[in-house]
Amino acid sequence: MPYLTSVKTGTASTGVRTGFGVPGLAHPLVAPTEWNELTLPGTPLHWVALDVADGPGTRPDPHCLEAAGRLRDAGVRVLGHLDTAYGLRTFGEVISDAHRFTDWYQVDGFLLDRCPADRAGLPGVRRTITTLRELRDDAHIVLGHGTHPYPGYAEHADQLVTFSGPWNDYRWSQVAEWTADHPPERFCHFVHGVPRPHLDEALRIARWQGAATIYFTDHTHHTGHRARTVPWEPLPGYWDDIVSRVGTGVSE
Repeated sequence: MPYLTSVKTGTASTGVRTGFGVPGLAHPLVAPTEWNELTLPGTPLHWVALDVADGPGTRPDPHCLEAAGRLRDAGVRVLGHLDTAYGLRTFGEVISDAHRFTDWYQVDGFLLDRCPADRAGLPGVRRTITTLRELRDDAHIVLGHGTHPYPGYAEHADQLVTFSGPWNDYRWSQVAEWTADHPPERFCHFVHGVPRPHLDEALRIARWQGAATIYFTDHTHHTGHRARTVPWEPLPGYWDDIVSRVGTGVSE
């Protein structure tokens, strides 16, 4: 198994507890039961991203206000979902969305989805992060690259999403060597199409590759509008099972 040979000795023995980053749950009006599940005591959540309407929307949404408030009351960090479109959206557009998330939903930070990963994109992302931290100085910043980016990105964000994709790719993936210089809490893995019988294997991969924040689901991509977020919109069919495994440290 290649993922067992690509990490420096010691990465998997740091004692960091695995938890969930929820990258794109459906709107609370569409998925009220799922949002309620996230507030149950003992659910090992690192953060939940709030995506109102491909961003913060055009006006405060009462359903999202309620859902975000309940999460904060439960001690869960709420992040505003900012789509950078791999650098194609302007700085002003992204920061305008961030202001609305902060003003309306009092978010604790931001997930920069579809974030550039190459060296050329770093200055623009660094400028955005600097401005986001001015907007909220304790903002938790997650860069949603979906792949291993140029290492310099790790100097500016709290977390990097270094894998986002299907199980068939994840099970044979290899981690970039430079990630071993950082603790597991710096990295997130989002994997769709993970069959229930392979949950333990998926958790072992995340552990050996040094990613403490995960989201594994049995749902898969479908073609059509918003296809990039479809796997994350419902909770996994085995949500209670994976919560139990992660919460009790199974396969840790």
